Amino acid sequence: MPPLRKALTDMAEISPRGRLAVVVGGGPAPGINGVISSVTIEAAHRGLEVIGVRDGFKHLIAGDTSQCRMLLPHEVGPYYNRGGSFLGTSRTNPAKNPADLERVIESLRKLNVAYLVTIGGDDTAFSGSQVYKKAGGAIRVAHVPKTIDNDLPLPSGVPTFGFETARHLGVQLARSLHEDARTTGRWYLLVSMGRAAGHLALGIGKASAATLTLISEEFRTRTIALDHVCDIVIGSMIKRKAEGKGYGTAVLAEGLIESIGEKGLIQAVGEDELRRYGKIERDPHGHLRLGEIEFGRIVRDRIATRLEPLGMKFTMIDKDLGYELRCADPIPFDAEYTRDLGYGAVKFLLSPESAQYGAIVSVVGGRLHPLKFEDMINPATQRMRPRVVDVESVTFECACQYMTRLEPGDFEPEPLAKLAETVKLTPDQFRQRFEYLVR
Repeated sequence: MPPLRKALTDMAEISPRGRLAVVVGGGPAPGINGVISSVTIEAAHRGLEVIGVRDGFKHLIAGDTSQCRMLLPHEVGPYYNRGGSFLGTSRTNPAKNPADLERVIESLRKLNVAYLVTIGGDDTAFSGSQVYKKAGGAIRVAHVPKTIDNDLPLPSGVPTFGFETARHLGVQLARSLHEDARTTGRWYLLVSMGRAAGHLALGIGKASAATLTLISEEFRTRTIALDHVCDIVIGSMIKRKAEGKGYGTAVLAEGLIESIGEKGLIQAVGEDELRRYGKIERDPHGHLRLGEIEFGRIVRDRIATRLEPLGMKFTMIDKDLGYELRCADPIPFDAEYTRDLGYGAVKFLLSPESAQYGAIVSVVGGRLHPLKFEDMINPATQRMRPRVVDVESVTFECACQYMTRLEPGDFEPEPLAKLAETVKLTPDQFRQRFEYLVR
């Protein structure tokens, strides 16, 4: 954290133009410090004082303003290309409780805050929208969307900041692991972050030339079984083996576990066996908390079990890709992009439009494009509609063409005979066992 100026003990001496506060919520993403830095610099240029709020809304909902500090351009400037968040972050959501939201408003009023920049995902965006609504426009709000999952519904082709850096680092890791797989003759099963959408998994898999990438969008509205996922990977393993390659990397989006669901997991392995893969917890509605389960290890063990009758055995390593990506230093794309977003947030807040609505900041075609909260957030779910991978696009079509996986043509007589021989099955047995994957 940079050496910030004294605590805000004197509320009387404020800039004539007012004060702007910055709050960071949700999980980390590369580029947060770039947004904070650019907001601070541009706001100072416009005659505003800038307050950094520590740990998201955590302290404000308690009425505690002691964790707020003045931010100055020369102090925060050097941090624009550093990972993490020097203001910290938290998942505290004041919008869930009216009393908490009221204390946040009172805390901001106590600090004489007239402008608020929130940085985060769905929950933080909704919190910002409710601050704007509750304050009756007295506090203008701009939200800068953040997630390495790239699943927020920004205009087509516009990424969320942090995604490109996470993909870049993920690709480096995946390439290194693929080389390890080649060197040692093993398979790596990489589970990529991305609950609601498979953008990160697909981006990592495609750019690293992974052997196979699987995302939940591929299955659309179909129910997907754990054994189906495992058989797709096994098909890839068999095809590679038939080509003389007993190694590879498979990238799996963590959203697959949501698509398989609680019933699917229990049906495949049983609830007692499921306890081997994590702490079994249930939410207030009695549903399993799937985030506590080691999905990669389940897939690895299930594949091993299903390979055994085929007379095949591979050394497999499962690895999660996620937390090591979130606080990386931003690559030049995100370092530049967050400059634009921070600058755009201040520009919007000082525009006449910000008196009429709060907005999510986006930059489209080099131009500032504020997106109204009410157009973006569903008040019932308090979330934005996830932006999922378009499996009808040429980019997804291209990704599939460069994967190694069973295809309809593999069930023609000549390739079928070669694949069947690899696992010591007759062609008819192989067809009966695997052809359902390509129908």
